[in-house]
Amino acid sequence: MRSSLLTFFFFIAVALCNAQKSIPLFNGKDLTGWHVDVPQMDSNPNAINPFIVRNNQLVSLGEPQGHLITDANYSNFRLKVEYRFPGKPGNCGVLVFASTPRSLYDMFPKSIEVQMMHENAGDFWCIVEDITVDNMEEKRGPKADWGITEGKLRRIKNLTDGSENPLGEWNYMTIECLDNEIKVWLNGDLVNHGYNATAKSGQIAIQAEGAEVEFRKVMLTPIKELSDSEPQ
Repeated sequence: MRSSLLTFFFFIAVALCNAQKSIPLFNGKDLTGWHVDVPQMDSNPNAINPFIVRNNQLVSLGEPQGHLITDANYSNFRLKVEYRFPGKPGNCGVLVFASTPRSLYDMFPKSIEVQMMHENAGDFWCIVEDITVDNMEEKRGPKADWGITEGKLRRIKNLTDGSENPLGEWNYMTIECLDNEIKVWLNGDLVNHGYNATAKSGQIAIQAEGAEVEFRKVMLTPIKELSDSEPQ
């Protein structure tokens, strides 16, 4: 009996320790821990901040375009994001390994984007950083045109079709980064897997890129090892 109780309390302690590792990057109240980088706000006194909190959700209004960026840098983590397009479909993304601001088109920070654009969720976009996937030419196009700056083939297509939920419903995305490897799951499907990234740490950013997007969870968990199956 004593042994059973000790075992029970051991697993409870482990569960509590694991739970404590999760960090809510969005607190449901305000944008504490983030800063806004929207070029139009530099020169236009009438430009609004496109990132707001509404009904305990983080909302990217889409315009003016720019980024909401964490103050802190992260490496070796699992990021869980729950998002939806509440109105018309459009574009958005989560950037990992972000660093130098406005490195591309005077707006995008140096990073690797995990795409959320409707019907393209899970694509990688190389933003002055690079990453490799299997079947690279199939997913990226002719090798001679690859690049990480303006005018180059920076998009790497995802692995699946039909992994997004219907428009207006919540999507559940997990982005797992360990060293310079990135795996992405969407609604339970492994939708991309990249490795040999040219960065392995940095800030995390959310885009305003033309469409309204709601986020009800942005949760980070530090990790030490990768799993071959979708994390719970």
